[in-house]
Amino acid sequence: MFQNKKIMLAKIIWDVDPVIFEIGNFGLRYYSLFFALGFIIGYMIVKRMFQKENIPVNELDNLLIYVLIGGLLGARLGHCFFYDWAYFSQHPLEIILPVQFQPEFRFTGFRGLASHGGAIGILIALVLFIRKSKAIKNYLYVLDRVAIPTALAGAFIRLGNLMNSEIYGHPTDLPWGFQFVRNGDTWASHPTQLYEALAYLITFAVLLILYNKRWKKAQHGYFLGIFLIMVFVARFFIEFVKEVQVSFEEGMALNMGQILSIPFILAGIGLLIYSMRKR
Repeated sequence: MFQNKKIMLAKIIWDVDPVIFEIGNFGLRYYSLFFALGFIIGYMIVKRMFQKENIPVNELDNLLIYVLIGGLLGARLGHCFFYDWAYFSQHPLEIILPVQFQPEFRFTGFRGLASHGGAIGILIALVLFIRKSKAIKNYLYVLDRVAIPTALAGAFIRLGNLMNSEIYGHPTDLPWGFQFVRNGDTWASHPTQLYEALAYLITFAVLLILYNKRWKKAQHGYFLGIFLIMVFVARFFIEFVKEVQVSFEEGMALNMGQILSIPFILAGIGLLIYSMRKR
C-alpha cells in the first residue's frame, strides 16, 4: 500500500491548456509563441554576430526570410513524407494547408512538423540565399552562424511540444515523470520534450562560448559540425525512451528519428575533421 502511494506521488501532474487565450475563432497557443520567440531571439543573436564581423545587417533580413520559409516548409514536408505518408498520399491538399478536411474540417496550425525535415529545408534555403547574397558567398560561413541560435530555437520548440502534451516518452516511475492528464494518461512518462530542450540549451551554450572565443580563428564548418554532433547524438539516444510517433515504427530496431539522425551525425563528424585539418 505504501509502495503504491509512493509511486503515485513520484510524478508530476501535467494538465496545462495549450491555448493561452482565445478571441473568437483565433487562439494563441504556447507552441506558436515559443516558435516565434525562437526566431526573434535567433535574429537578435545573428545580428550581433554580423555587426561584430562587419557584415551588412540588411543581409540578415533576407537571411531570416529564407530560413523561416525553408524551415517551415521542410519541417512540414518532412513530417508528411517521413512519418505519415500513408495518410497524406491520400490527402495531398493537407500537406500545404494548415487544415484537416477529414473526418471533420478543422484548423490544425503548425502541428505536424519534423525537425529533420526542417534542418533539410534550412540547408536548401541557405543555398538559395547564398546565390542571391552580395556580401556573403561562403555556404559554411552562414551555416556556422545560423547553427548557434538554431539550437536555442530547438529548445523553445520542444517546450512548445510540452505545452501541447505531445511527443513524450515511455512510462516511468522516476520522480520527474510527467502524467499527461489531457491525453487521458493515468501513469507517468519520460518528459522527453524536456530532455531534448535541455540538450539543445547545452548545445547553444557551448556553441556561443566557442564562437565568442574562436570566431576569428575557427575554420568554416567548425561550429556547424559541433552543432550536428551534439544535437543529433542527443536526439538519437533520447529516442530510445520516446514513444513511437507513427504505427509503422512499431517493432523497428531503430525508429525513424534515429535513422534520420545518423546522416546528420556523420556529416557533423566530417565537417569537424575538415575544419580542423584546414586549420
